[in-house]
Amino acid sequence: MIFDLHGFGDQLIAGTWMTLKLSLAAVCVGLILGLLGAIAKTSKNSFLRMLGGFYTTLVRGVPETLWVLMIYFGTVTGLNAIGNLFGYPEFALSPFAAGTCALGLCFGAYATEVFRGALLAIPKGHREAGQALGLSAPRIFWRIVLPQVWRVALPGLGNLYLILLKDTALVSLISLDEIMRKAQVASNATKEPFTFYMTAAFIYLGLTVFIMAALHFLERRAGRGFVRNEL
Repeated sequence: MIFDLHGFGDQLIAGTWMTLKLSLAAVCVGLILGLLGAIAKTSKNSFLRMLGGFYTTLVRGVPETLWVLMIYFGTVTGLNAIGNLFGYPEFALSPFAAGTCALGLCFGAYATEVFRGALLAIPKGHREAGQALGLSAPRIFWRIVLPQVWRVALPGLGNLYLILLKDTALVSLISLDEIMRKAQVASNATKEPFTFYMTAAFIYLGLTVFIMAALHFLERRAGRGFVRNEL
């Protein structure tokens, strides 16, 4: 039967769980990098602005596939060299850690621009009001600016996360057992590639629909008390 998974159903479920773990780990790394990058690009310090611009230009100018391969094989070579110095020749970065770093790095570069736009959208009067209350600059940022930034940036970040979720398929190149890797192994074993790749497509679609619903809920919750302009 075309929908018979030949006993590989549990493997695809395990791959789905690995995909979710990888995407969540990468988005945590990416959010931190994106926020730091946006702060740098909106800073009054010219060096920080240059550093933020260099980061986004460099990362966005190289395909995600190459970042995955370069970080994995580059760290393997580097860590093996370091490990040899201390008597641990097999010391290397795991595919999960390499995938998290690579995807988080790429997510952060695009999230930088989302956060930058959100920071610029916050009226200066809000910061001035905090200064009038005697709040320090860090306190103004964490208590006044950042909560509003999340509300403005959430739609853009949600869209980036959906892209990141599908980009996790790239990590199958370094043998991480996520959805695409499991589907590839199953198709090679059963000689039924259409069945398993179509199943993988439906899994990605199901995850996307669920995440879109969750993002819609978060956007509505974050927008409570604000007037929504309808075009």
